[in-house]
Amino acid sequence: MYFDSHAHLGEDCFAQDFVNIVEKMRAADVTGMMEIGFDLPSSEKAVQLAERFSWVHAAVGSHPDDAEQVDEARIGEYRALCKDPRVKAIGEIGLDYHYEDPPRDVQQRAFRMQMKLAQELSLPVVIHEREAHEDGLRIISDFPDVTGVFHCFSGSYEMAKELVKRGWYIGFTGVVTFKNARKAVEVAEKIPLDRILIETDCPYMAPEPFRGRRCDPSLVPYVAKKIADLRGLSAEEVAAATAAPPKAKRSMTVIEFNCIVSRRIVALRKLSAAPFISSCLRASAE
Repeated sequence: MYFDSHAHLGEDCFAQDFVNIVEKMRAADVTGMMEIGFDLPSSEKAVQLAERFSWVHAAVGSHPDDAEQVDEARIGEYRALCKDPRVKAIGEIGLDYHYEDPPRDVQQRAFRMQMKLAQELSLPVVIHEREAHEDGLRIISDFPDVTGVFHCFSGSYEMAKELVKRGWYIGFTGVVTFKNARKAVEVAEKIPLDRILIETDCPYMAPEPFRGRRCDPSLVPYVAKKIADLRGLSAEEVAAATAAPPKAKRSMTVIEFNCIVSRRIVALRKLSAAPFISSCLRASAE
């Protein structure tokens, strides 16, 4: 069974064929996903989607592009959304210096405010970080009790090693299947398998051979297959490792929930888990 740890299935482009996409997910054995917010409306939609479908879990937060909208009032709205038990993380949040719009200082302020919220609520975070490696590491260092996943990882192997040492997960999208994805390939080959999350970031980042088309969660097995090929494993082994990792280093409270998938109920129990709790979230007892 595959779990898509980062999706935007609530986007308007999926409205017309949502049912068909769900059927494709079932056919591909994709049994769960994390719906990620990137501003207030998408965060609200993520919670609504998670309330409607038991195999969907939500993250709420503001992407760096939405940083100018992050103030105490917005943080209060995210705090209220987090009262819903379907919300499993704060995200996606972080820094994006590719266009530098909004300005860096505005992005950093929004990032810090949302990291502080995650710290307050003891929630993991979903990090979007592009061309801001130094500042990203510096800011997360100020919140040592907060961990999560660097999604669609674009950093070096050295950066990934440091994040793994600090207890973070590394997320891989379809980018790892691209011919020019040298850094992503190196990281996917070398970091511990139990620190890897697979994702689509749909509707973006479709893996080969679908590059350039609209992506959806049914394609996440292609990401698993690429990582499996790099490591000499089967796709099923990668799927299992990214859905239920080995013993975690930090114990947390017991969480039990049921996911209804493909006409059957899959009971998942979280007795202890590493910092990032990726919804159908990976877990096993210490």
